[in-house]
Amino acid sequence: MDNIVKKEDTVVLIDESLNKYIINVNGKTDKYKGVGVFDPSILIGNNYGKQIQIGSKKFWILIPSLLDKLECLKRRAQIILPRDIAQIIINCSIEPGNIVLEAGIGSGSLTIALANFVSPNGKVISYDIREDFIKHAIKNIKMAKVENTVETKIKDVTLGIDEKELDAIIFDIPNPWDAVIHAWKSLKVGGYLCSYSPLVSQMEKTVKEIKKYNFIEVKSSENIQRKMVVSEQGTRPSFQMLGHTGYITFARKLL
Repeated sequence: MDNIVKKEDTVVLIDESLNKYIINVNGKTDKYKGVGVFDPSILIGNNYGKQIQIGSKKFWILIPSLLDKLECLKRRAQIILPRDIAQIIINCSIEPGNIVLEAGIGSGSLTIALANFVSPNGKVISYDIREDFIKHAIKNIKMAKVENTVETKIKDVTLGIDEKELDAIIFDIPNPWDAVIHAWKSLKVGGYLCSYSPLVSQMEKTVKEIKKYNFIEVKSSENIQRKMVVSEQGTRPSFQMLGHTGYITFARKLL
């Protein structure tokens, strides 16, 4: 029975062009962008993995993965993409039970990923100076069903951090160097600091500030990927490539 869609489940519908749509099976007929007008209750009783017809299109029904949730986010602010999130998760050693602070909630993509990794006993605390960004991100966080793991605050991280003994602190703000001192005071020994910036000048200024404190393993990188197209005729790199996203800096606190 666990493989069958039930009322109030959240599902992802994937069409034959691999476009994805996350739907709550709440029985309310509505217009769903990309899907059309339909009653989600028609999904109840169908097996996950099955393909069904809705209107003129066919969709596979699946339980949403973390990647599905991130790819289906409703964006208001620029998001940190999954390929960069993966680097942050590994290099900050994000694990179940961690208490992690992020500054700059954006549309909530990193927030959702962090919440998945610190669950069930950890917590993600997210600061942002814009209430409208927080309200929008909370909608995405609830869609991803991780709201019980996330705490939000309307707060400027460059003016201080309330929490102490944090496992990791991640900045996605225009001036991360102004918050390094507060991160130093709030991280536990061995905790990780991460800063995500689109510009080289921001990265350089942040690294120079980090080196004023007793951090080790200070490193910065840019994560570039390209997809490969496999066809009957042969294999080649995709002509479409998203190059630069941002520069990611990591550091680890000592005594």
